[in-house]
Amino acid sequence: MSRQRVQKKAAERLFGIIRFRTIIQFCFGCPDDIASMEKMYYLCSPKTNIPLMFIIGIAGGTGSGKTTVVKKLTERLPKGEVVVIPQDSYYKDSSHVPVEERQNINFDHPDAFEWPLLAKHIEMLKRGEAIEQPVYDYLTCTRQKETIHIEPKEVIIVEGIMALSDKKLRQQMDLKLFVDADADDRLIRVMQRDVVERGRTAEAVMERYQRVLKPMHEQFIEPCKRYADLIIPQGGHNKVAIDTLVKFVKQQLAEKK
Repeated sequence: MSRQRVQKKAAERLFGIIRFRTIIQFCFGCPDDIASMEKMYYLCSPKTNIPLMFIIGIAGGTGSGKTTVVKKLTERLPKGEVVVIPQDSYYKDSSHVPVEERQNINFDHPDAFEWPLLAKHIEMLKRGEAIEQPVYDYLTCTRQKETIHIEPKEVIIVEGIMALSDKKLRQQMDLKLFVDADADDRLIRVMQRDVVERGRTAEAVMERYQRVLKPMHEQFIEPCKRYADLIIPQGGHNKVAIDTLVKFVKQQLAEKK
């Protein structure tokens, strides 16, 4: 493909993104940032053999509905061409910490994650290389010897409470989303999950929410909104947002082909 044709295609994509952004600003509101728009339609250079790939980062507070958004997107995007990279898999190994002290680890702080490894793995996938994703055991707070083999796919979704916190990781993303929900809604979902699925008492959940979740959300997670290209209120229950995102991603994949 000639340089002129490449430039023409890029211009056409940019015009399409601007139109898309006008629509979604009406639906959700989002930063009016040309740099963010450019990243949304970034495609690998036709002069290289690097596979074309679209990387989505999805952040939001605990109980905001991130998992539901990921599930809805995965169900409606091309089958077999989407892989989800959970940020939780990249918690630092705490096997060197005495067992009795591991309960004091703050898993809602940026320092709890091994950001360089996560960024390295996303870069490897972008180069067309497979990765060995870590497996983290929440009961022992340790990284297991086993890994999960991940092959590059057309769509890579990086999902986690602070998926937009790390600058190097953000720079690798084509589309950055923040799933938003009221504090009361998030607390109710956390309560339901931890009591039913994790066997915690309501008192223990409330104590942890007040001591850890709420202050960490306000200090580290909420500020991530400013990095988002789009903010999705009410998570996976926002049908307009999901429909628009699916249409947009499919359009990007079609243009790459």
